[in-house]
Amino acid sequence: MYDHACGHCDGTVREKLVERQAFKHRLGFVILEQVPIGVCDGCGTRYYHLSILRRVHDVATGGVTPDGTAHVPFARPS
Repeated sequence: MYDHACGHCDGTVREKLVERQAFKHRLGFVILEQVPIGVCDGCGTRYYHLSILRRVHDVATGGVTPDGTAHVPFARPS
């Protein structure tokens, strides 16, 4: 799925399994667990396969029932 040239530097994009990854969707945030992503070994740019982005969309729009929810603390700057 990955293992291609980075579009930002001379590095190579390698697959990495990430424990948790937060994604911003127009309808809110979605967190996926155990996500295979591409990470450039040169500059660290992250790449996401279309299937991952579709999953984010499906969860955000209610097409897929999430496995759970997380409460995220927030605050205003002082």
